[in-house]
Amino acid sequence: MSKHGRILVAMSGGIDSSLAAVMLHEEGYEVIGMTMKTWDYASSGGSKKETGCCSLDSINDARNIAVSLGFPHYILDIREEFGDSVIDHFTGEYLEGRTPNPCVLCNTHIKWDALLRRADRLDCESIATGHYAHIRQDVGGPSDGRYVISRGVDTLKDQSYVLWGVSQESLSRTKLPLGHLRKSEIRQMATERGFIELVTKSESYEICFVPDNDYRGFLKRRVPGLEAEVAGGNFVEEGTGRVLGKHLGYPFYTIGQRKGLGMAFGQPMFVTEIRKDTNEVVLGLDKDLFRDGMYVSKLNLQKYAAITSPLETVTKVRYKDPGTPATISQDGDRITVLFNEGVSAIAPGQAAVFYEGDDVVGGGWIMKSFRQADTLAAEQQLLAV
Repeated sequence: MSKHGRILVAMSGGIDSSLAAVMLHEEGYEVIGMTMKTWDYASSGGSKKETGCCSLDSINDARNIAVSLGFPHYILDIREEFGDSVIDHFTGEYLEGRTPNPCVLCNTHIKWDALLRRADRLDCESIATGHYAHIRQDVGGPSDGRYVISRGVDTLKDQSYVLWGVSQESLSRTKLPLGHLRKSEIRQMATERGFIELVTKSESYEICFVPDNDYRGFLKRRVPGLEAEVAGGNFVEEGTGRVLGKHLGYPFYTIGQRKGLGMAFGQPMFVTEIRKDTNEVVLGLDKDLFRDGMYVSKLNLQKYAAITSPLETVTKVRYKDPGTPATISQDGDRITVLFNEGVSAIAPGQAAVFYEGDDVVGGGWIMKSFRQADTLAAEQQLLAV
């Protein structure tokens, strides 16, 4: 009988999740390793060799760690569930003119639920992952009793952004052993324990089902006839609406994109807006990318049950975004964000995450960004009617 109980550890085969399992095993937990099979790259029609967390090599690497330490390891096939939820969402968002974030969706809505269901079947009290973040339960104050994600010690590896969607129930049963460590320390620990292959193994930052990073090619294969259906729309100029040329179709562009437009304009031009209904892609200068605020929906709040009054936060609009001071206000299932200064390239469909200090207040999906001047002008126009 272990002194800490039984725990199910998600093991991708990489150094972080492997060391999470090793650390818990050394602490006295009865560890069970589990690798989730989410996707067969061959079925995507890509040309690149299968890599990353779904590859056979990664599954074998995870199993080898488990065997070397004497704890069981299982493979959990969630390809059907993953395809229905994550890939359908990924495709649908691009067809709506938005830019999806499939890794956040997978983490918070697929992997956690799948792990907890299997944990129950294996009589595991809790689950663990190799994310660089902290979980704590607050005591006292307005967040009394709630479970809160906060930033990991290693600011370069902090992954709290991708965990905003994990529910209170799931957080109550989750451990994140790496939150207090830096990546350099993890590499040193792996070296000391003889797991040299983990230290030298390259890390993949690609979307697992688009490992060649060609999302346009993936969309074309996923939606037969799409290319012909959307081709021939107009590039139009920000502000003037002047037609600048023809594009390949609105789903094949993202907010902030500069390269790959297929035309020369005499100066750097960026995608500032995507208009699905008219198949128009709006181009402007760098300054045209900035917005004063945004609307965020489909919320999951962690630190507080609700935002009952305007709250000062630092808000991130993408994973590598350092964040911008902003005031957030909640109205039902929507939060309005007003930034202290303009933020560039806010892409509808991406996740917005709100921080109070190092704590994740919560997050949601970006619906729409706005300029305050444009909003005021629209309101005045309505009043004049």
